[in-house]
Amino acid sequence: MPDNATEVTAAGIARLAGVGRAAVSNWRRRHADFPKPVGGTETSPSFALADVERWLRDQGKLAEVPLRERVWQQVAGHPAGAPTALVHAGCALLLVHEAPAAWREAAAAPGDHLAALLPALLDGALTARLGPERAVPTPTADGLGPSLPLLRAAAELAAAEPGGAPGAFEFLLGRHLDANPRQYTLTPPGPAALMAALAAPAGRSGGATVLDPASGTGALLRAVEGPAALYAQEADPDLAALTALRLALHTGAGVHARAGDALRADAHPHLAADAVVCHPPFNERNWGHDELAYDPRWEYGFPARTESELAWVQHALARLRPGGTAVLLMPPAAASRRSGRRIRADLLRRGALRAVVALPAGAAPPYGVPLHLWVLRRPGGPAAGGAPAPELLLVDTSEHGAAGRDRLDWQAVHTAVLDAWTPFARHGTAVERPGASRSLPVIDLLDDDVDLAPARHLPPPAAGGGAAELATVRDRLADQLRRTARLNPPAEPAAPPAPGHPAPPPRPPGVTVGELARAGALRLHAGTTTPAPGPGPAGRPRVLTEQDVLTGQEPTGALPEGPADEEPVLLRAGDVVVPVLGGGSVARVVDGAAEGAALGRNLHLLRPDPAALDPWFLAGFLRGSANQRRASSYASTATRLDVRRLRLPRLPLAEQRRHGERFRALAEFEDALREVGRLGERLVRGLYDGLTDGTIEA
Repeated sequence: MPDNATEVTAAGIARLAGVGRAAVSNWRRRHADFPKPVGGTETSPSFALADVERWLRDQGKLAEVPLRERVWQQVAGHPAGAPTALVHAGCALLLVHEAPAAWREAAAAPGDHLAALLPALLDGALTARLGPERAVPTPTADGLGPSLPLLRAAAELAAAEPGGAPGAFEFLLGRHLDANPRQYTLTPPGPAALMAALAAPAGRSGGATVLDPASGTGALLRAVEGPAALYAQEADPDLAALTALRLALHTGAGVHARAGDALRADAHPHLAADAVVCHPPFNERNWGHDELAYDPRWEYGFPARTESELAWVQHALARLRPGGTAVLLMPPAAASRRSGRRIRADLLRRGALRAVVALPAGAAPPYGVPLHLWVLRRPGGPAAGGAPAPELLLVDTSEHGAAGRDRLDWQAVHTAVLDAWTPFARHGTAVERPGASRSLPVIDLLDDDVDLAPARHLPPPAAGGGAAELATVRDRLADQLRRTARLNPPAEPAAPPAPGHPAPPPRPPGVTVGELARAGALRLHAGTTTPAPGPGPAGRPRVLTEQDVLTGQEPTGALPEGPADEEPVLLRAGDVVVPVLGGGSVARVVDGAAEGAALGRNLHLLRPDPAALDPWFLAGFLRGSANQRRASSYASTATRLDVRRLRLPRLPLAEQRRHGERFRALAEFEDALREVGRLGERLVRGLYDGLTDGTIEA
């Protein structure tokens, strides 16, 4: 099939050329030779990728399409859809990875002959890694025909990627998941790594056999270190195939992935796994309640129709060997709903439920809910000695999420949970840490509610660090209030002209940021870096996030692992950073604390020429409310700032610096007010807590 069968949308063209969608629309209107649509709809047309590349080069707007972008556009524009394209590319990459010589020999054949050769070669590679019964069907010669240019490009990408074929597939799958965020429920790397660590068999030599019965994109199984075998099941056939290929490329362990609903049609009914990890679907009413009433898996009670999560819990326990461990990501309601109290009680009585861990809000979707981890162990086996567990471990890590979803300290969460779980798993009890963790006798939980929410059973931490620390906070607040009073800026109105004197000169003419950029007085950069959770590797730049700019704090984001689609924009002292979403009137001048950090998404950077523009003058006028209103556009749910439309007065550099000094003083006053608010909130909360728990005298 010719390369021009691959189609690309206007958004894809904008990504290829490094411009906005509006620029592509302008090209279509202004250039009669712009490629005509070959598909799509009237409102969202698609174009032949080869024609677009040729036009961009002829116009000098593109020297060469990056290999990663070219391969992704072939996936996104595949006539059979991106999932099919990814499966075909994954099969080819598996062959490249497992039998590179066979791929090279086949790839030397012309197109039609290659399509005839590949099915047998792919079938051998798939069978060797995934077994005869697998989630990935062998592609046919006819089905592979439209994918041949993609397969050759994917092999070329594997040769260019530092991670080889596995790295190439991770990139393509990651781009597909990012492009369809509402279609998939993803488990982020932070909770995936924590769940894998909790599920790891203690003291076991050699790898473990691990099952995920609702595997999704395979993130949980991919986080398992050194497994002996991985078993997966996923209801979505396309996703099951992608997960199978992802795992086969990631690990040398045996991979057994199947498509199907694990509750209704279990693909591994006789498995006795060492560990189970699972992020099950939440709040499912149609999970099989009517047809599964007499299923032998309901050893701890038949789950109510509204308790699908407890069905997944019992399915996980049924697929464990005695003494094996299961870790499930659960909604917090599962720990307290009355409809599930009998099953929770039986899980406690028989020693199956060992720990409940409350994660910070924002740990995993749905991000607004503080999810729980349930750690379970199948009764029996040498670890349990056949006796029920007398205590349940309760852990609350919500304090590590106070800074918000984008700044969760996953290393701190990981450490806090394992520091509590490791001694508990060994000794059956744990040292109490107020507000953080404790182990509680099971008998104390077996009341009418059997409420297992950790926050309801943990003793509160010392209020604000105790009375001594509150006194320190109060002294700091008093100092900061005095400093704020000194910084309080004057706001005298401009003096009217004296009688008989001419009126003041008219306001100087304005100039837009876009005009200044075209004249070379400043440079514009858009942030492209999406921060990763956690602190990130030492020695790598931090990421300045949108929230950091809004709250005036130092960069808190981490650079994501692996090669980036685009080089990050690094900040310099004197740059001006502006958020473009939300309609807030904010502009921040980069200082030494933020210098060297990467610019995050939804931020624009303005780098002024110091011989033409003063940065504080620039930032101050960008913050004017009327200026922001003129440059904002409004969608149904958000306000977006067009930075190029912001205006500044034309003033000599000396006059700019005079204004800049006033704007700098205002920024210092604003920072002082912000710190007063933080200290005041901390003092008030500490006093409330101390008075209510008796650590401070009334």
